[in-house]
Amino acid sequence: MDTAAIGRRTKKEQRRLTLISMKQNKAAYVMMLPFMLFFIVFTIVPVVMSLPMGFTDFNMVQFPKYIGLSNFTTLFLADKIFIESIRVTLVFAIFTGPISYILCFLLAWLINELHPKLRTIFTLIFYAPSMANVYTVWKLIFSGDSHGYLNSFLLDLGLITSPIQWLTDGSYVLGVTIVVQMWISLGAGFLALRAGFQNIDRSQYEAGAIEGIKNRWQELIYITIPSMGPQLMFAAVMQIVSSFTAGTVSQNLVGFPSTDYKAHTIMSHAYDYGWVRYEMGYASAICMILFIAMYFMNKLISKLLSKYMD
Repeated sequence: MDTAAIGRRTKKEQRRLTLISMKQNKAAYVMMLPFMLFFIVFTIVPVVMSLPMGFTDFNMVQFPKYIGLSNFTTLFLADKIFIESIRVTLVFAIFTGPISYILCFLLAWLINELHPKLRTIFTLIFYAPSMANVYTVWKLIFSGDSHGYLNSFLLDLGLITSPIQWLTDGSYVLGVTIVVQMWISLGAGFLALRAGFQNIDRSQYEAGAIEGIKNRWQELIYITIPSMGPQLMFAAVMQIVSSFTAGTVSQNLVGFPSTDYKAHTIMSHAYDYGWVRYEMGYASAICMILFIAMYFMNKLISKLLSKYMD
């Protein structure tokens, strides 16, 4: 007799238990139904359709024509702007991914130490930029004339002698876009981390003090972080998605296309070919490459955080 099989359920038993669980929680499934329908129709179906479309020439007027790997060879061998967009996206991912993730965690940790009423106020303050259209404010800050807030401040200090064209000079557009992207990146991941801090069993800290934990940093490393595996994973995935799909910020802030394509991301390139030129086959090929890159990055993050998921 195989002792390893003792206690394991057969597939038939697992299906039966799943059906029983669904019947017991049918009210929850009914509440989820509207969202799931929209998610399937407007997210899952388009993603599945775009995968084979990347191998076609499709202009949304004529029937798609199969062209094999032609779109992909063109991307990597003949599309210089796409190669530049890869570099820009990687720079975006490096700065707005890890840095924003650490910033979200530290802010959530600091806010968690405040009085409950102050927690609510500061959570709203830091989360609001992810919901609101803040581009008008940032355009005022980075305005290229002497009345722009940043230029005016620097002129008053004598650090510059003439206004800097923050939103049109190719030397600055990428840095400005990264700054704004980091500011508005405190979204769902930030809220998940806030919830994670709230759900930690306080008795663990008391037990840690008995075991020899002496300060808050040791509490953070040995108790807090290991207790927040699911929230850490969710926030990491959200940061990866927002970093690799960044494009809206640059389009609204520095124009489309940006000066010398300095803030032109892969997502901007896909938008250009999909919604400006209507070359849907080529745009789908771009999105497929982006999807593959995000998939492997998520696998890497899952492996790094797997020790906190048990």
